[in-house]
Amino acid sequence: MPAVLTPVRTKEDLLFEDSLRPRNFDEFVGQEKIKANLKVFIQAAKKRDEHLDHVLLYGPPGLGKTSLAYLIAKEMGVGIKPTAGPVIERTGDLSAILSNLQSKEILFIDEIHRLHPSVEEILYSAMEDFSLDIVIGQGPSARSHKLKLRKFTLIGATTRAGRITAPLRGRFGIIHRLDYYKDEDLKKVILRSASILKVKIDEPGAEQIALRSRGTPRVANRLLRRVRDFVDVKGKGIITAKEAQDALNMMEVDSLGLDDVDRKILMTIIENYGGGPVGINTIAAAIDEEKDTIESIYEPFLMRIGFLERTIRGRKLTARAYEHLGFAHPQPGHPPHQKKLFKD
Repeated sequence: MPAVLTPVRTKEDLLFEDSLRPRNFDEFVGQEKIKANLKVFIQAAKKRDEHLDHVLLYGPPGLGKTSLAYLIAKEMGVGIKPTAGPVIERTGDLSAILSNLQSKEILFIDEIHRLHPSVEEILYSAMEDFSLDIVIGQGPSARSHKLKLRKFTLIGATTRAGRITAPLRGRFGIIHRLDYYKDEDLKKVILRSASILKVKIDEPGAEQIALRSRGTPRVANRLLRRVRDFVDVKGKGIITAKEAQDALNMMEVDSLGLDDVDRKILMTIIENYGGGPVGINTIAAAIDEEKDTIESIYEPFLMRIGFLERTIRGRKLTARAYEHLGFAHPQPGHPPHQKKLFKD
């Protein structure tokens, strides 16, 4: 997927995201129910002078899981130690991190579903009993020692909640799913980011970017920066609805936020497999794309906008997808690619 539309964090995003992160819950746009619940849990923990229960945040990439983790730490008034599942390769690495945590401090593990099983097992006693079982020595003389830990909060974030094992999931007391953003919330995100980045934009311009941001704040902020580039070079320095439309059309981002790979997936299903159903492995092989990439990035968005259905027999396109691509919905015995509606 072109970097401009991928919800996965890129190197360029690292340069901007820290400055654009909300500084408190009031500045965090969207996810209202989650924010309301977290505020209550945080206030209750502070009132009892206790650590916050362990938190699991899951959902598609780019929706604000990391930002929420940092906001929780700030609201609790404690430090946060960030890391990622793939980074922790050995049990000793995690043991060192856990033993150095201060009281009530937060350990944030991104992509927690990618923890090695042996590393994950250490978390069980750490999360439940705040202790570590350490084996000292080797062979017959080896002995087990229980090391007490300071009470801490683990915040886990993942884009693939189904891959988290039941024992690990069961040890989280607070579990929230972040959902895609509505266009009006994305518009607020864009206007706030434009103010921070000192980008001139009017509300219709923000609306046009929001409509094509795939329900994802990270994509919205990236499109805002790219449209700003077009306006600075070819426009008059302010992002209007027309300027935004022209810039996004040049980047081949259509009115619903579909890019060339989305269209390739849809066209392949129509022209090669009669609109489906067709298996995900077949689609991946046909467009030369990774199966996991399709399942985690493209498919959720296409399903959310009502273009793709998952059936027992495979993936199948909806009438809405045919209409958007300019095809008539197929009738039995009539291949859909022979029914294309050419428009002036």
